[in-house]
Amino acid sequence: MTKYLYPERSQWADIVKRPTFDNSQLRDLVSDLLTQIREGGDLVLKALEEKFDHAQLDNLQVSEAEFEEARKNIDPALAEAIDHAESNIAKFHMSQHHTSQKVETTPGVFCWQKAVPIDKVGLYVPGGTAPLFSTVLMLAIPARIAGCPEIVLCTPPSKDGTVNRAILYAAWKAGVTKVFKVGGVQAIGAMAYGSESVPKVYKIFGPGNQYVQMAKQLVSLKDVAIDMPAGPSEVAVVADGESNPAYVASDFLSQAEHGADSQAMLFTTDDAFAQRFELEMESQLAKLKRQELTRKSISHSKIVVLRNDEDLMDIVNEYAPEHLIINTKNYLQLAERVRNAGSVFLGPYSCESAGDYASGTNHTLPTNGYAKAYNGVNLDSYMRKITFQELSQEGLRTLGPVIMTMAENEQLDAHRNAVAVRLKK
Repeated sequence: MTKYLYPERSQWADIVKRPTFDNSQLRDLVSDLLTQIREGGDLVLKALEEKFDHAQLDNLQVSEAEFEEARKNIDPALAEAIDHAESNIAKFHMSQHHTSQKVETTPGVFCWQKAVPIDKVGLYVPGGTAPLFSTVLMLAIPARIAGCPEIVLCTPPSKDGTVNRAILYAAWKAGVTKVFKVGGVQAIGAMAYGSESVPKVYKIFGPGNQYVQMAKQLVSLKDVAIDMPAGPSEVAVVADGESNPAYVASDFLSQAEHGADSQAMLFTTDDAFAQRFELEMESQLAKLKRQELTRKSISHSKIVVLRNDEDLMDIVNEYAPEHLIINTKNYLQLAERVRNAGSVFLGPYSCESAGDYASGTNHTLPTNGYAKAYNGVNLDSYMRKITFQELSQEGLRTLGPVIMTMAENEQLDAHRNAVAVRLKK
C-alpha cells in the first residue's frame, strides 16, 4: 500500500484516483456480443452460456420444480438468515413511500405527482467466485414493494446447469417473477432486447464485472434504462487514535476481498494509529481464504494521514466513496460533514458487512466517484413520478396572460394561441 503523510491539497486529485485498467478492446468485444444476442435470441444465448459458463441448457428459465428443490434443501440456518435480512430490508424500504400533495400554485391551478412503478424490471446477480444471494434481496425487495408487475432475474448457472439454492430461495422470498440461467453480457443483452424466453425489460439493475458494466452502458444508450454507472467496489475508513485497529483492519479487508480491482482507503489524523493498523491488517490477512486476491486489491489501496478533521472530511468528500465507515470518537460530528458517499457506517460496531447483508439499507451503491451525483438503489429507483395538472376557468384567466407573454417572447405563436382561443370564450 502507498502511504501519504500530510499531503498538500494539490496532491489530493491524484490520491483519490481509482485504479485504472486497460479496456481498449472491451467495448468492441461487448458490442459484438450484444449484436449477436439481439439478432439470434435464445439460440445465441444458449451457445454463449455453453462458451462462457460451460453449461449446456435445454431451457433458460428456472422451473417451479427447481424452486421447490431449493426451498426444501437449502440449509435451514441460511434460510433463517435470509428471512431475517429480508424482513429488515423490506422494513427500511417500506419507509421510503411518500405521498404527494396536490398544490394550488395559483388560484384555480392545481398540480400534483403520482408515483407509478416501472412495469418490467430486470435484475442481474453475478455468480463468479461466490453466489451473491444478498444482491437478490437488495434488488428484488424494493421492486416488489414499489409494485413492479414483472421482476425478471438473470444469473449464471453452474456447469451442471443449476442455479445456486440460496439465490433461488432469495428470489422466491423477495418476489421475483421469473429467473433465467443467463450470465454476463448475454444476460444484459437478453433483458435489453428480449428473446423467445427472456422478456424485454424497461430498466436493468445490478452489479457485475467489467464486461457486464460495459454491456449495461451500451444498452443504456438507446434500448433500456439502467440503475447507475458502476465500477469495482470500494470503501473509505475514517479512524483516529482511539479506534480499534482490529475493527478497522477487518473492514478494510472485507472490502478488499471483493475482487482484485476493489479499493480500500484509510483516512486518519493519527500516524501512530496508521502504523498499528498496518501491523494488524497483515496479521488478519494471513488468515484469509481469499488472501491472494485480497493482496492484489491492497496493492492499489492507500493510507492517507491528514493534519486535522477539516482536511480529513474534505478529502473524503473528494473521494466520494461507495462505502464510508467513520470509526472515530467524534463520529457523529464528522457525519454531519458528509456530502458525497453511497452509504455511511457510523461508530465502532457498524461494520460494512451489516449493510452488505442485513441491516436493511441497500448495498447497490454508486462507485468510482459517482456518489457525487448518484444515490444507491432505493424505492424511487423502481418508480416513475408522473405530474398532473388541472386548470379551472379562473385558473386560466389568472395564469393565461403570463403564459401568453412568455410564449410571445420565445416566438412560439401556437403556444400563445392555445391560451388565447380559450380566453376568447
